[in-house]
Amino acid sequence: MKAKTTTSKVVALPPVRKAKRLSTEQKTLAIDIGGTGLKASVLDQEGEMLTERVRVETPLECPPALMVETLAKLVAPLVGYDRVSVGFPGVVRRGKIMTAHNLGQKQWKGFDLDLALTQKLGKPVRVLNDADIQGLGAISGRGVEMVITLGTGLGSSLAEDGRLSTHLELAHHPFRKGETYEEQLGNAALEEAGKKSWNRRVEHAIEALRILTNFDHLYIGGGNAKAIRFELPRDVSVVSNELGMRGGIWLWRERSPGSTDIFRRAELLA
Repeated sequence: MKAKTTTSKVVALPPVRKAKRLSTEQKTLAIDIGGTGLKASVLDQEGEMLTERVRVETPLECPPALMVETLAKLVAPLVGYDRVSVGFPGVVRRGKIMTAHNLGQKQWKGFDLDLALTQKLGKPVRVLNDADIQGLGAISGRGVEMVITLGTGLGSSLAEDGRLSTHLELAHHPFRKGETYEEQLGNAALEEAGKKSWNRRVEHAIEALRILTNFDHLYIGGGNAKAIRFELPRDVSVVSNELGMRGGIWLWRERSPGSTDIFRRAELLA
């Protein structure tokens, strides 16, 4: 019903008004900060990438000042955006960094990344945990949905009917054999234990998370999701890592059921 109304309205607009509407569409610079790589692209109103994704390696021992300078250089070729969304690998409260386990905890704690990037880029900035942003891009908006990201570490996000819950640091919660989820499922664990053992751990984690949250659907993202070799349950699926940036549009608008159809179509065509 909503799609019909929108289509009808667009067709009815005269050429002058339609051109005006298109000219006022907001473009979002989406930045994804990872433990190993920094990525960015400009998105349109629907989350489609308007530019090629740019990427650089994350500097080792990266304090906040170096991160801000590196991001500014990374996005310098990207122009024409009106606002900025940033996904950060740690707990974020109102733009300030609370934890940054893979970037240097002491230097980052309390740093106002939102303000620093707003001043550096000259555009309004919103910062959120990177798994939460991937979650916003992945979920359908119906029921209890969970997202985990398997990469350098482990990220997690939980939502109900399209609204994010308070961010949980699941990565550093006890999982098995006296180790945390991140210690058992992070990239170091994959390399040390090997794919076969690591896959068994992922299977075990899925069932543990099912008991913990009673999710209706679990989405798995992150660079190491491609290492999964077992058949996933029907209520679990792997999603594109690009959602870590594309989900950034939902920091600037309300989501509604069905709002991720664009990403589903993109995956089917890939």
